[in-house]
Amino acid sequence: MKRVKKEIQSITTAQSGLTLDQSARQRRYFISMMIRTICFILTVVLPTPYRWIALFGAVTLPYIAVIAANAGRETIKKEAIFTPKRKRLN
Repeated sequence: MKRVKKEIQSITTAQSGLTLDQSARQRRYFISMMIRTICFILTVVLPTPYRWIALFGAVTLPYIAVIAANAGRETIKKEAIFTPKRKRLN
């Protein structure tokens, strides 16, 4: 009788918990919005050539922050990726 090998989940391939992932994404978004706030303040304080750079940062940072915050867990499972099995040469 042939034994069936059970697949054991390795700790190195396990994903981090959902709460840890969400808190990390919230932290990244919060830091980005604080940088945006600083850019708005610098827009008022800085002289003209630097003012436009700070304004550009303040306008584009929300888009970048949302993209970074949504880049979280991977939705593609390993089983969904086609990997052809090769025969052993024994």
